[in-house]
Amino acid sequence: MVGLKDTSKVKSRTRKAGLAVTAAASAVGMVFAATPAAAAGSANFSVVYTASYYQGTATWSNRSVGVVGSFKASNCRRVYVKAFAGSTTLDFQSSSTWCNRTGPANFTLDANVVGGSDNIWVYMTTEDPDNVLAAQTCYRVGYCVNGRE
Repeated sequence: MVGLKDTSKVKSRTRKAGLAVTAAASAVGMVFAATPAAAAGSANFSVVYTASYYQGTATWSNRSVGVVGSFKASNCRRVYVKAFAGSTTLDFQSSSTWCNRTGPANFTLDANVVGGSDNIWVYMTTEDPDNVLAAQTCYRVGYCVNGRE
């Protein structure tokens, strides 16, 4: 008669191997789940024209850009913000025309594309939207440059 091996040892090794594979898969899954679709970033901007200014911070999220700033209008001015993915415009917002007034001017721009926005254009005009007085281009990686790039 043929004797059977001790099945309790075989079952124990199989369970241990299965638990190790399950634990490893769970750890890998947790790493992937914690990885954001697009890294957040922020940049400080300062758009100044004579005594008028719009200064603040742009903060990128996965599918939006928050722009928080302080606006001072000497004479009549207006501020605009545009979100881009590369050179493609995603969203655009502006204040109303302010005349000799100071206060907060905050915006939330939609960036509903894979990866979100990677840059914004912040600029100031007179009442004429085509008369750009000063501008900065700000990048998700954390800096702004004067002008429009």
